[in-house]
Amino acid sequence: MPLQGVLRRHNRPRHKRVRLPAEAGLLRRSLPQPGGHCPELREAVHGEVPVSAPATLRLFFHDCATTGCDASVMIIGSTGDDKNPDGYSLKPEGFQTILDAKAAVDSDPQCRYKVSCADIIALATRESVSQSGGPNYTVELGRYDGRKSTDRSVRLPHPSDNLDSLNAFFSTLGLSQTDMIALSGGHTLGAADCDFFKYRTGGNDQSMNPSFDAQLQGTCAKQNFAFLDDVTPIGFDNLYYRNLQNGRGLLGSDQVLYTDERSRGTVDFYAANQGTFFSDFAIAMTKLGRVGVKTAADAEIRRDCRCPN
Repeated sequence: MPLQGVLRRHNRPRHKRVRLPAEAGLLRRSLPQPGGHCPELREAVHGEVPVSAPATLRLFFHDCATTGCDASVMIIGSTGDDKNPDGYSLKPEGFQTILDAKAAVDSDPQCRYKVSCADIIALATRESVSQSGGPNYTVELGRYDGRKSTDRSVRLPHPSDNLDSLNAFFSTLGLSQTDMIALSGGHTLGAADCDFFKYRTGGNDQSMNPSFDAQLQGTCAKQNFAFLDDVTPIGFDNLYYRNLQNGRGLLGSDQVLYTDERSRGTVDFYAANQGTFFSDFAIAMTKLGRVGVKTAADAEIRRDCRCPN
Protein backbone atom coordinates (compact mmCIF):
# COMPACT_ATOMS: atom_id res chain seq x y z
CA MET A 1 0.00 0.00 0.00
CA PRO A 2 1.63 3.29 -1.06
CA LEU A 3 2.30 5.94 1.52
CA GLN A 4 -0.14 8.83 1.43
CA GLY A 5 -0.05 12.31 2.84
CA VAL A 6 3.69 12.83 2.63
CA LEU A 7 4.58 16.49 3.21
CA ARG A 8 1.03 17.69 3.66
CA ARG A 9 -0.83 19.57 6.37
CA HIS A 10 -2.14 17.21 9.06
CA ASN A 11 -4.86 18.55 11.33
CA ARG A 12 -4.64 16.31 14.39
CA PRO A 13 -3.91 18.11 17.71
CA ARG A 14 -0.24 18.81 18.40
CA HIS A 15 1.91 18.58 21.47
CA LYS A 16 3.56 21.84 22.42
CA ARG A 17 6.54 22.48 20.16
CA VAL A 18 9.88 22.17 21.91
CA ARG A 19 12.19 25.06 21.04
CA LEU A 20 15.95 24.62 21.20
CA PRO A 21 18.74 27.18 20.88
CA ALA A 22 20.60 27.13 17.57
CA GLU A 23 24.27 26.25 17.79
CA ALA A 24 26.51 28.98 16.40
CA GLY A 25 28.34 28.04 13.25
CA LEU A 26 26.16 25.05 12.39
CA LEU A 27 23.50 24.66 9.73
CA ARG A 28 23.70 28.23 8.44
CA ARG A 29 23.11 27.52 4.76
CA SER A 30 20.29 29.74 3.54
CA LEU A 31 17.28 27.84 2.22
CA PRO A 32 13.50 28.09 2.36
CA GLN A 33 12.17 27.49 5.85
CA PRO A 34 9.14 25.39 6.85
CA GLY A 35 6.04 27.52 6.61
CA GLY A 36 7.88 30.15 4.57
CA HIS A 37 8.65 29.95 0.87
CA CYS A 38 8.63 26.15 0.90
CA PRO A 39 5.41 25.06 2.63
CA GLU A 40 5.91 21.40 1.65
CA LEU A 41 8.67 21.22 4.24
CA ARG A 42 6.28 21.78 7.13
CA GLU A 43 5.12 18.20 7.38
CA ALA A 44 6.49 14.78 6.48
CA VAL A 45 3.88 12.50 7.97
CA HIS A 46 4.00 8.73 8.02
CA GLY A 47 0.67 8.35 6.21
CA GLU A 48 -1.40 5.22 6.58
CA VAL A 49 1.43 2.73 7.15
CA PRO A 50 2.33 2.63 10.88
CA VAL A 51 5.60 0.79 10.23
CA SER A 52 6.94 3.80 8.31
CA ALA A 53 7.24 5.88 11.51
CA PRO A 54 9.72 3.60 13.33
CA ALA A 55 11.40 2.84 9.99
CA THR A 56 12.06 6.54 9.38
CA LEU A 57 13.26 7.12 12.95
CA ARG A 58 15.67 4.20 12.63
CA LEU A 59 16.89 5.51 9.27
CA PHE A 60 17.77 8.87 10.83
CA PHE A 61 19.75 7.23 13.63
CA HIS A 62 21.63 4.92 11.26
CA ASP A 63 22.48 7.84 8.99
CA CYS A 64 23.78 10.15 11.71
CA ALA A 65 25.61 7.41 13.63
CA THR A 66 27.70 6.25 10.67
CA THR A 67 29.19 9.02 8.51
CA GLY A 68 27.20 11.82 10.09
CA CYS A 69 23.81 13.25 9.09
CA ASP A 70 24.48 13.37 5.36
CA ALA A 71 21.92 10.94 3.86
CA SER A 72 24.69 8.49 2.96
CA VAL A 73 22.42 5.74 4.26
CA MET A 74 20.20 6.36 1.22
CA ILE A 75 22.91 5.68 -1.39
CA ILE A 76 22.50 2.44 -3.31
CA GLY A 77 25.18 0.36 -5.03
CA SER A 78 25.43 -0.59 -8.69
CA THR A 79 23.28 -3.67 -8.00
CA GLY A 80 20.46 -1.52 -6.63
CA ASP A 81 21.10 -2.52 -3.02
CA ASP A 82 22.10 -0.17 -0.23
CA LYS A 83 25.77 -0.25 0.76
CA ASN A 84 25.15 -0.66 4.46
CA PRO A 85 25.63 -4.31 5.51
CA ASP A 86 23.31 -3.68 8.43
CA GLY A 87 20.68 -2.53 5.96
CA TYR A 88 18.59 -5.66 6.42
CA SER A 89 17.33 -4.10 9.66
CA LEU A 90 16.24 -0.95 7.84
CA LYS A 91 12.71 -1.25 6.51
CA PRO A 92 11.76 -0.16 2.96
CA GLU A 93 8.96 2.06 4.30
CA GLY A 94 11.57 4.41 5.77
CA PHE A 95 13.40 4.77 2.47
CA GLN A 96 10.14 5.26 0.60
CA THR A 97 9.06 8.01 2.99
CA ILE A 98 12.21 9.97 2.15
CA LEU A 99 11.93 9.40 -1.60
CA ASP A 100 8.29 10.52 -1.59
CA ALA A 101 9.15 13.56 0.52
CA LYS A 102 12.01 14.53 -1.79
CA ALA A 103 9.71 14.28 -4.81
CA ALA A 104 7.09 16.43 -3.10
CA VAL A 105 9.59 19.13 -2.13
CA ASP A 106 11.23 19.25 -5.56
CA SER A 107 7.83 19.56 -7.23
CA ASP A 108 7.74 23.16 -5.94
CA PRO A 109 9.87 25.40 -8.23
CA GLN A 110 10.85 27.56 -5.24
CA CYS A 111 12.30 24.56 -3.43
CA ARG A 112 13.60 22.38 -6.24
CA TYR A 113 17.15 21.16 -5.53
CA LYS A 114 17.47 23.52 -2.56
CA VAL A 115 16.62 21.05 0.20
CA SER A 116 19.04 18.24 0.95
CA CYS A 117 18.05 14.63 1.45
CA ALA A 118 19.72 14.87 4.87
CA ASP A 119 17.36 17.69 5.88
CA ILE A 120 14.38 15.76 4.56
CA ILE A 121 15.35 12.72 6.66
CA ALA A 122 15.54 14.95 9.75
CA LEU A 123 12.17 16.58 9.01
CA ALA A 124 10.43 13.31 8.16
CA THR A 125 11.73 11.82 11.40
CA ARG A 126 10.36 14.71 13.45
CA GLU A 127 6.98 14.32 11.79
CA SER A 128 7.01 10.55 12.28
CA VAL A 129 7.60 11.07 15.99
CA SER A 130 5.01 13.84 16.27
CA GLN A 131 2.31 12.07 14.27
CA SER A 132 2.80 9.02 16.53
CA GLY A 133 2.01 11.11 19.60
CA GLY A 134 5.50 12.31 20.50
CA PRO A 135 7.05 15.79 20.75
CA ASN A 136 6.89 18.23 17.84
CA TYR A 137 10.34 19.76 18.10
CA THR A 138 12.20 22.29 15.98
CA VAL A 139 14.46 20.84 13.28
CA GLU A 140 17.61 22.73 12.36
CA LEU A 141 18.15 22.93 8.60
CA GLY A 142 21.12 23.43 6.32
CA ARG A 143 22.73 20.00 5.99
CA TYR A 144 24.44 18.84 2.81
CA ASP A 145 24.40 15.34 1.36
CA GLY A 146 27.52 13.17 1.37
CA ARG A 147 28.85 11.76 -1.88
CA LYS A 148 29.69 8.24 -0.76
CA SER A 149 28.67 5.39 1.51
CA THR A 150 30.99 2.50 2.37
CA ASP A 151 30.76 -0.65 4.47
CA ARG A 152 33.69 0.55 6.57
CA SER A 153 31.71 3.56 7.78
CA VAL A 154 29.15 1.41 9.60
CA ARG A 155 29.46 1.48 13.39
CA LEU A 156 26.35 0.87 15.44
CA PRO A 157 25.51 -0.36 18.94
CA HIS A 158 24.89 -4.09 19.33
CA PRO A 159 21.60 -5.36 20.84
CA SER A 160 23.55 -7.12 23.59
CA ASP A 161 25.73 -4.12 24.57
CA ASN A 162 26.17 -3.30 28.25
CA LEU A 163 26.03 0.22 29.65
CA ASP A 164 29.76 0.84 29.29
CA SER A 165 29.67 -0.13 25.61
CA LEU A 166 26.61 2.02 24.97
CA ASN A 167 28.15 5.03 26.68
CA ALA A 168 31.41 4.55 24.79
CA PHE A 169 29.60 4.49 21.46
CA PHE A 170 27.37 7.49 22.12
CA SER A 171 30.27 9.50 23.50
CA THR A 172 31.91 9.28 20.06
CA LEU A 173 28.87 11.18 18.79
CA GLY A 174 29.20 13.83 21.49
CA LEU A 175 26.20 12.49 23.37
CA SER A 176 25.88 11.91 27.11
CA GLN A 177 24.42 8.98 29.01
CA THR A 178 21.21 10.97 29.51
CA ASP A 179 21.05 11.62 25.76
CA MET A 180 21.54 7.91 25.12
CA ILE A 181 18.77 6.89 27.50
CA ALA A 182 16.41 9.48 26.01
CA LEU A 183 17.16 8.33 22.46
CA SER A 184 16.66 4.71 23.52
CA GLY A 185 13.08 5.75 24.26
CA GLY A 186 12.61 5.75 20.50
CA HIS A 187 12.21 2.01 20.98
CA THR A 188 8.67 2.80 22.05
CA LEU A 189 8.03 2.38 18.30
CA GLY A 190 8.82 -0.53 16.01
CA ALA A 191 9.94 -4.12 16.27
CA ALA A 192 13.06 -6.28 16.31
CA ASP A 193 13.85 -9.59 14.63
CA CYS A 194 13.88 -12.58 16.97
CA ASP A 195 17.56 -13.20 16.17
CA PHE A 196 18.42 -10.04 18.11
CA PHE A 197 16.92 -11.21 21.42
CA LYS A 198 16.31 -14.97 21.17
CA TYR A 199 19.48 -15.67 23.19
CA ARG A 200 17.82 -14.03 26.22
CA THR A 201 14.78 -16.33 26.27
CA GLY A 202 14.35 -19.76 27.81
CA GLY A 203 15.50 -18.56 31.23
CA ASN A 204 18.91 -17.47 29.95
CA ASP A 205 18.54 -13.86 31.15
CA GLN A 206 17.44 -13.46 34.76
CA SER A 207 16.56 -9.81 34.17
CA MET A 208 13.71 -10.84 31.86
CA ASN A 209 10.23 -11.18 33.35
CA PRO A 210 9.35 -14.94 33.18
CA SER A 211 5.91 -14.27 31.69
CA PHE A 212 7.50 -12.02 29.06
CA ASP A 213 10.05 -14.76 28.35
CA ALA A 214 7.27 -17.27 27.68
CA GLN A 215 5.40 -14.73 25.57
CA LEU A 216 8.43 -14.09 23.37
CA GLN A 217 9.09 -17.79 22.87
CA GLY A 218 5.51 -18.19 21.67
CA THR A 219 5.77 -15.12 19.44
CA CYS A 220 9.00 -16.23 17.77
CA ALA A 221 7.56 -19.70 17.16
CA LYS A 222 4.92 -18.06 14.95
CA GLN A 223 6.75 -15.09 13.42
CA ASN A 224 10.26 -13.68 13.17
CA PHE A 225 9.77 -10.43 15.09
CA ALA A 226 8.35 -8.91 18.25
CA PHE A 227 7.37 -5.34 19.10
CA LEU A 228 9.86 -3.34 21.13
CA ASP A 229 6.89 -2.04 23.16
CA ASP A 230 4.09 -4.58 22.93
CA VAL A 231 1.65 -2.39 24.89
CA THR A 232 1.51 0.63 22.54
CA PRO A 233 3.69 -0.43 19.57
CA ILE A 234 2.61 2.39 17.25
CA GLY A 235 2.30 5.13 19.89
CA PHE A 236 5.19 7.34 20.99
CA ASP A 237 5.04 7.47 24.79
CA ASN A 238 7.04 6.60 27.90
CA LEU A 239 5.77 3.03 28.29
CA TYR A 240 9.14 1.81 27.02
CA TYR A 241 10.64 2.84 30.38
CA ARG A 242 7.79 1.30 32.38
CA ASN A 243 8.39 -1.93 30.49
CA LEU A 244 12.04 -1.85 31.59
CA GLN A 245 10.92 -1.45 35.20
CA ASN A 246 8.87 -4.63 34.80
CA GLY A 247 11.61 -6.69 33.14
CA ARG A 248 9.93 -6.42 29.75
CA GLY A 249 12.73 -4.81 27.75
CA LEU A 250 13.05 -6.67 24.45
CA LEU A 251 16.74 -6.15 23.70
CA GLY A 252 19.55 -6.74 26.16
CA SER A 253 20.78 -3.20 25.44
CA ASP A 254 17.34 -1.93 26.49
CA GLN A 255 16.96 -3.89 29.72
CA VAL A 256 20.50 -3.08 30.85
CA LEU A 257 19.41 0.55 31.26
CA TYR A 258 17.38 -0.62 34.25
CA THR A 259 19.51 -3.45 35.59
CA ASP A 260 22.57 -1.17 35.79
CA GLU A 261 22.22 1.09 38.83
CA ARG A 262 24.07 3.92 37.06
CA SER A 263 21.22 4.42 34.58
CA ARG A 264 18.23 3.11 36.56
CA GLY A 265 17.39 6.48 38.09
CA THR A 266 16.95 8.10 34.68
CA VAL A 267 14.72 5.24 33.54
CA ASP A 268 12.60 5.63 36.68
CA PHE A 269 12.35 9.38 36.13
CA TYR A 270 11.25 9.06 32.49
CA ALA A 271 8.78 6.32 33.44
CA ALA A 272 7.11 8.76 35.82
CA ASN A 273 7.53 11.95 33.76
CA GLN A 274 6.56 11.66 30.11
CA GLY A 275 6.85 15.41 29.54
CA THR A 276 10.48 15.46 30.64
CA PHE A 277 11.22 12.43 28.47
CA PHE A 278 9.70 14.24 25.48
CA SER A 279 11.79 17.36 26.14
CA ASP A 280 15.01 15.40 26.65
CA PHE A 281 14.31 13.29 23.57
CA ALA A 282 13.89 16.45 21.48
CA ILE A 283 17.17 17.88 22.80
CA ALA A 284 19.02 14.61 22.16
CA MET A 285 17.59 14.37 18.63
CA THR A 286 18.77 17.90 17.88
CA LYS A 287 22.26 17.06 19.13
CA LEU A 288 22.26 13.86 17.09
CA GLY A 289 21.18 15.87 14.05
CA ARG A 290 24.38 17.94 14.30
CA VAL A 291 26.73 14.96 14.10
CA GLY A 292 29.09 15.04 11.12
CA VAL A 293 27.35 17.94 9.37
CA LYS A 294 29.14 18.57 6.06
CA THR A 295 29.76 21.75 4.10
CA ALA A 296 29.44 22.58 0.41
CA ALA A 297 33.18 21.98 0.03
CA ASP A 298 32.84 18.23 0.60
CA ALA A 299 29.16 17.55 -0.09
CA GLU A 300 26.18 18.53 -2.24
CA ILE A 301 22.40 18.65 -2.48
CA ARG A 302 21.45 15.44 -4.25
CA ARG A 303 18.84 15.51 -6.97
CA ASP A 304 18.19 11.82 -6.39
CA CYS A 305 18.63 10.70 -2.79
CA ARG A 306 19.77 7.27 -3.97
CA CYS A 307 22.91 8.39 -5.79
CA PRO A 308 25.39 11.31 -5.89
CA ASN A 309 24.88 13.96 -8.58
